[in-house]
Amino acid sequence: MGTEPAATRRALHGIAEQVLAGPQHRRSGTIRLQVTAEGIATVAEPAVSLTATQVIGTVGAVSLAGASCASLAAALGVDVGAPRDLYKDVTDVDPDEPLSVDPVIAADLLAALWRGQEALRRLAPAETPVLWPEHFDLGISLDEVNYGVSPGDGYLDEPYAYVGPWTPRTGEFFNAPFGAARALRELAGDALDEFYAQGRRLTG
Repeated sequence: MGTEPAATRRALHGIAEQVLAGPQHRRSGTIRLQVTAEGIATVAEPAVSLTATQVIGTVGAVSLAGASCASLAAALGVDVGAPRDLYKDVTDVDPDEPLSVDPVIAADLLAALWRGQEALRRLAPAETPVLWPEHFDLGISLDEVNYGVSPGDGYLDEPYAYVGPWTPRTGEFFNAPFGAARALRELAGDALDEFYAQGRRLTG
């Protein structure tokens, strides 16, 4: 995946952090976001969701086309900005910067997160997957092992699944600095479930 996917992913990350998580933290005290079949949403007030083409709040829907985080927040009646004084690794998206979102690429990235959500729920039905705005990935923790899906980042510039034990492991399965990672395009059918199951067996 090249420059355009990276630009779209960066824009979605900025919106999730500045228009969803930040306002939610300031009003409701949590930065946790959730993945839905349509995209990403807050878990508390204010109720805001993000799809491949728009953000939706109690006042209606606003198109992402030609928008900035600041204009989206203003249209929804929320205060723009990342969660304050929680973490330093915020996105470099300026609130007033015009965002570059390709709706087809955005839909693919959000679909990758949804696929991960479904697999994580099958792995651990009692756990609630969380989309963390600072890392912009979806995950759960089981017995000191992180399981999740990233839409892509500095490690791998495409959607991937990961198993990240808190204590480093060695072996062929563990191919990443943080544990194990596989591009989602390599995990067709039930292969994503088996990847997580294998990680569970090897770290149990």
